[in-house]
Amino acid sequence: MKSSIIVINPNSNCYVTAGLSKALNPYRLVGGPKIECLTNSNGPFGIESELDSESVIPDIIDEITKRKDAGAFVIACYSDPGLEVCRSIFDAPIYGIAEAGILMALGQGNKFGVVAIAEPSIERHIKSIRRMGVIDRLSSERALNITVDETARGLKTFEMLVKVGNELLEDGADVIILGCAGMATHRSKLEKELGKPVVDPTQAAVSMALGNILIS
Repeated sequence: MKSSIIVINPNSNCYVTAGLSKALNPYRLVGGPKIECLTNSNGPFGIESELDSESVIPDIIDEITKRKDAGAFVIACYSDPGLEVCRSIFDAPIYGIAEAGILMALGQGNKFGVVAIAEPSIERHIKSIRRMGVIDRLSSERALNITVDETARGLKTFEMLVKVGNELLEDGADVIILGCAGMATHRSKLEKELGKPVVDPTQAAVSMALGNILIS
Protein backbone atom coordinates (compact mmCIF):
# COMPACT_ATOMS: atom_id res chain seq x y z
CA MET A 1 0.00 0.00 0.00
CA LYS A 2 1.43 3.38 -1.00
CA SER A 3 1.92 5.62 1.97
CA SER A 4 0.34 8.98 1.23
CA ILE A 5 -2.73 10.85 0.08
CA ILE A 6 -1.52 14.27 -1.02
CA VAL A 7 -4.07 17.05 -0.57
CA ILE A 8 -3.05 20.10 -2.59
CA ASN A 9 -4.43 23.51 -1.65
CA PRO A 10 -3.86 25.39 -4.92
CA ASN A 11 -3.94 28.81 -3.26
CA SER A 12 -1.18 30.28 -1.09
CA ASN A 13 -3.31 30.80 2.02
CA CYS A 14 -1.84 28.65 4.79
CA TYR A 15 -4.90 29.29 7.00
CA VAL A 16 -7.05 27.44 4.46
CA THR A 17 -4.59 24.55 4.43
CA ALA A 18 -4.50 24.39 8.22
CA GLY A 19 -8.30 24.37 8.42
CA LEU A 20 -8.82 21.61 5.90
CA SER A 21 -6.00 19.58 7.46
CA LYS A 22 -7.73 19.80 10.84
CA ALA A 23 -10.99 18.65 9.26
CA LEU A 24 -9.18 15.60 7.86
CA ASN A 25 -7.93 14.35 11.23
CA PRO A 26 -10.66 11.67 11.49
CA TYR A 27 -9.28 10.09 8.31
CA ARG A 28 -5.75 9.74 9.70
CA LEU A 29 -6.01 6.10 10.72
CA VAL A 30 -3.41 4.18 12.68
CA GLY A 31 -1.59 2.07 10.12
CA GLY A 32 -3.42 3.78 7.28
CA PRO A 33 -2.09 6.03 4.53
CA LYS A 34 -0.50 9.30 5.58
CA ILE A 35 -2.59 12.34 4.64
CA GLU A 36 -0.40 15.31 3.73
CA CYS A 37 -1.84 18.78 3.11
CA LEU A 38 0.29 21.09 0.98
CA THR A 39 0.01 24.81 0.22
CA ASN A 40 0.83 26.15 -3.24
CA SER A 41 3.11 29.05 -2.31
CA ASN A 42 3.07 30.27 -5.92
CA GLY A 43 -0.71 30.55 -6.11
CA PRO A 44 -3.07 33.45 -5.52
CA PHE A 45 -4.15 34.07 -1.93
CA GLY A 46 -7.59 32.78 -2.89
CA ILE A 47 -8.98 31.24 -6.08
CA GLU A 48 -11.85 33.57 -6.80
CA SER A 49 -11.96 33.84 -10.62
CA GLU A 50 -11.55 31.78 -13.76
CA LEU A 51 -8.10 33.31 -14.21
CA ASP A 52 -7.08 32.28 -10.69
CA SER A 53 -8.29 28.76 -11.37
CA GLU A 54 -6.43 28.40 -14.66
CA SER A 55 -3.24 29.96 -13.31
CA VAL A 56 -2.57 27.25 -10.72
CA ILE A 57 -2.75 24.26 -13.06
CA PRO A 58 1.02 24.18 -13.82
CA ASP A 59 1.76 24.26 -10.06
CA ILE A 60 -0.60 21.33 -9.44
CA ILE A 61 1.04 19.34 -12.23
CA ASP A 62 4.49 20.09 -10.80
CA GLU A 63 3.45 18.95 -7.32
CA ILE A 64 1.98 15.68 -8.58
CA THR A 65 5.07 15.05 -10.71
CA LYS A 66 7.30 15.34 -7.63
CA ARG A 67 5.33 12.85 -5.54
CA LYS A 68 5.63 9.52 -7.32
CA ASP A 69 5.39 7.81 -3.91
CA ALA A 70 1.78 8.90 -3.37
CA GLY A 71 -1.20 6.61 -3.64
CA ALA A 72 -3.67 9.38 -4.54
CA PHE A 73 -4.00 13.14 -4.93
CA VAL A 74 -6.79 15.54 -3.98
CA ILE A 75 -7.10 18.98 -5.59
CA ALA A 76 -8.59 20.98 -2.72
CA CYS A 77 -10.32 23.79 -4.60
CA TYR A 78 -14.00 23.74 -5.47
CA SER A 79 -13.27 24.82 -9.05
CA ASP A 80 -11.41 21.50 -9.56
CA PRO A 81 -8.59 23.28 -11.44
CA GLY A 82 -6.61 20.99 -13.75
CA LEU A 83 -8.57 17.87 -12.82
CA GLU A 84 -9.14 16.59 -16.35
CA VAL A 85 -5.66 17.41 -17.63
CA CYS A 86 -4.00 15.83 -14.58
CA ARG A 87 -6.01 12.65 -15.06
CA SER A 88 -4.83 12.56 -18.67
CA ILE A 89 -1.17 12.81 -17.60
CA PHE A 90 -0.85 10.73 -14.43
CA ASP A 91 -1.73 7.15 -13.53
CA ALA A 92 -2.38 7.82 -9.84
CA PRO A 93 -6.01 8.47 -8.85
CA ILE A 94 -6.74 12.21 -8.74
CA TYR A 95 -9.83 13.58 -7.02
CA GLY A 96 -11.43 16.99 -7.42
CA ILE A 97 -13.31 18.14 -4.36
CA ALA A 98 -16.28 19.58 -6.25
CA GLU A 99 -16.86 16.33 -8.12
CA ALA A 100 -16.38 14.27 -4.94
CA GLY A 101 -18.60 16.53 -2.86
CA ILE A 102 -21.43 16.31 -5.37
CA LEU A 103 -21.15 12.53 -5.60
CA MET A 104 -21.32 12.25 -1.81
CA ALA A 105 -24.30 14.60 -1.63
CA LEU A 106 -26.18 12.56 -4.22
CA GLY A 107 -25.96 9.58 -1.89
CA GLN A 108 -27.48 11.50 1.02
CA GLY A 109 -30.49 13.24 -0.48
CA ASN A 110 -32.62 14.00 -3.50
CA LYS A 111 -31.58 17.64 -3.98
CA PHE A 112 -28.36 19.38 -3.05
CA GLY A 113 -27.62 23.05 -2.55
CA VAL A 114 -24.20 24.68 -2.76
CA VAL A 115 -22.74 27.52 -0.70
CA ALA A 116 -20.44 29.54 -2.96
CA ILE A 117 -17.90 32.10 -1.80
CA ALA A 118 -19.09 34.75 -4.28
CA GLU A 119 -21.49 35.22 -7.19
CA PRO A 120 -18.83 34.84 -9.95
CA SER A 121 -18.03 31.34 -8.66
CA ILE A 122 -21.55 30.10 -9.33
CA GLU A 123 -21.25 30.14 -13.13
CA ARG A 124 -18.10 27.98 -12.97
CA HIS A 125 -19.77 25.54 -10.62
CA ILE A 126 -22.91 25.26 -12.74
CA LYS A 127 -20.80 24.34 -15.79
CA SER A 128 -19.19 21.50 -13.83
CA ILE A 129 -22.56 20.24 -12.56
CA ARG A 130 -23.89 20.22 -16.12
CA ARG A 131 -20.86 18.25 -17.32
CA MET A 132 -21.54 15.69 -14.59
CA GLY A 133 -25.12 15.35 -15.85
CA VAL A 134 -26.73 16.02 -12.47
CA ILE A 135 -28.05 19.56 -12.92
CA ASP A 136 -31.58 18.31 -12.20
CA ARG A 137 -30.45 17.33 -8.67
CA LEU A 138 -29.29 20.89 -7.85
CA SER A 139 -31.85 22.89 -5.94
CA SER A 140 -29.86 26.13 -6.03
CA GLU A 141 -26.51 27.72 -5.31
CA ARG A 142 -26.17 30.83 -3.18
CA ALA A 143 -23.14 32.98 -2.42
CA LEU A 144 -21.72 34.33 0.82
CA ASN A 145 -20.00 37.11 -1.17
CA ILE A 146 -16.84 37.05 0.91
CA THR A 147 -13.23 36.18 0.14
CA VAL A 148 -11.60 32.76 0.44
CA ASP A 149 -9.57 34.08 3.37
CA GLU A 150 -12.74 35.16 5.16
CA THR A 151 -14.22 31.67 4.80
CA ALA A 152 -11.26 30.32 6.75
CA ARG A 153 -10.99 32.92 9.51
CA GLY A 154 -13.72 35.53 9.17
CA LEU A 155 -15.46 36.41 12.43
CA LYS A 156 -18.95 36.32 10.92
CA THR A 157 -18.48 33.44 8.48
CA PHE A 158 -20.43 30.89 10.47
CA GLU A 159 -23.33 33.29 10.97
CA MET A 160 -23.41 33.85 7.19
CA LEU A 161 -23.23 30.11 6.52
CA VAL A 162 -26.27 29.54 8.71
CA LYS A 163 -28.22 32.23 6.85
CA VAL A 164 -27.32 30.97 3.38
CA GLY A 165 -27.72 27.34 4.44
CA ASN A 166 -31.28 28.00 5.59
CA GLU A 167 -32.00 29.77 2.30
CA LEU A 168 -30.78 26.70 0.40
CA LEU A 169 -33.04 24.48 2.49
CA GLU A 170 -35.97 26.77 1.69
CA ASP A 171 -35.06 26.37 -2.00
CA GLY A 172 -35.60 22.62 -1.63
CA ALA A 173 -32.17 21.26 -0.78
CA ASP A 174 -31.94 18.37 1.66
CA VAL A 175 -28.12 18.24 1.53
CA ILE A 176 -25.77 21.24 1.65
CA ILE A 177 -22.32 21.29 0.01
CA LEU A 178 -19.69 23.76 1.20
CA GLY A 179 -18.37 25.25 -2.03
CA CYS A 180 -14.88 26.22 -0.83
CA ALA A 181 -12.12 24.31 0.96
CA GLY A 182 -11.82 27.24 3.37
CA MET A 183 -15.19 26.40 4.91
CA ALA A 184 -14.02 22.97 6.12
CA THR A 185 -13.84 23.75 9.84
CA HIS A 186 -17.50 24.84 9.91
CA ARG A 187 -19.04 21.61 8.56
CA SER A 188 -19.87 19.75 11.77
CA LYS A 189 -21.24 22.77 13.62
CA LEU A 190 -23.28 23.87 10.60
CA GLU A 191 -24.79 20.41 10.19
CA LYS A 192 -25.96 20.47 13.81
CA GLU A 193 -27.38 23.98 13.37
CA LEU A 194 -29.28 23.19 10.15
CA GLY A 195 -30.38 19.68 11.08
CA LYS A 196 -29.54 18.42 7.58
CA PRO A 197 -26.44 16.74 6.09
CA VAL A 198 -23.61 19.14 5.26
CA VAL A 199 -20.83 17.89 2.98
CA ASP A 200 -17.29 19.18 3.19
CA PRO A 201 -15.99 18.30 -0.28
CA THR A 202 -12.37 17.86 0.81
CA GLN A 203 -13.49 15.27 3.35
CA ALA A 204 -15.55 13.63 0.61
CA ALA A 205 -12.57 13.41 -1.75
CA VAL A 206 -10.23 12.07 0.93
CA SER A 207 -12.78 9.47 2.04
CA MET A 208 -12.96 8.20 -1.54
CA ALA A 209 -9.19 8.14 -1.90
CA LEU A 210 -8.77 6.41 1.45
CA GLY A 211 -11.38 3.78 0.69
CA ASN A 212 -9.81 2.93 -2.67
CA ILE A 213 -6.31 2.66 -1.20
CA LEU A 214 -7.43 0.47 1.70
CA ILE A 215 -9.10 -2.07 -0.59
CA SER A 216 -6.43 -2.09 -3.27
